[in-house]
Amino acid sequence: MHNNYVYIKIPSLSVNESFARAAVAAFCSSLNPTMSEISDIKTAVSEAVTNAVVHAYEDEIGEIEIQCRIKGQAIEIIVEDFGCGIADVEKAREPLFTTRPELERSGMGFSVMESFMDELVILSEKDVGTKVILRKKIAEKKQKTLNEEIDEE
Repeated sequence: MHNNYVYIKIPSLSVNESFARAAVAAFCSSLNPTMSEISDIKTAVSEAVTNAVVHAYEDEIGEIEIQCRIKGQAIEIIVEDFGCGIADVEKAREPLFTTRPELERSGMGFSVMESFMDELVILSEKDVGTKVILRKKIAEKKQKTLNEEIDEE
């Protein structure tokens, strides 16, 4: 069991979404997640960062902060922007709700995050910004002995 953390600050450019996703996945690797677990985390981070890029700053470039913390076998990821905020968080959590229909957005970002993570918390204040907190427990894997690995072959 160990505790570790990382802090990343990126401009709200769509090109940085893939970097954020890869950086968080690399950070999580010390927990030895399954491919499914890492895919879930990458998808949720992608949605959170994309929401900040598309909605937080309208057509301007702002900052997105990503904090990751490992606590035991759990990962906590915070994606925070300092943009316009969300007027109605509960409404925003509803599937298919979008404030930018002209961009052909599906309005499924928060639903996707919620389905792939164990916990989703959204804190937002108008004209201050939004903090999306994602949490997931990574299943502990039993280390195989050399004999067990040979027996499997």
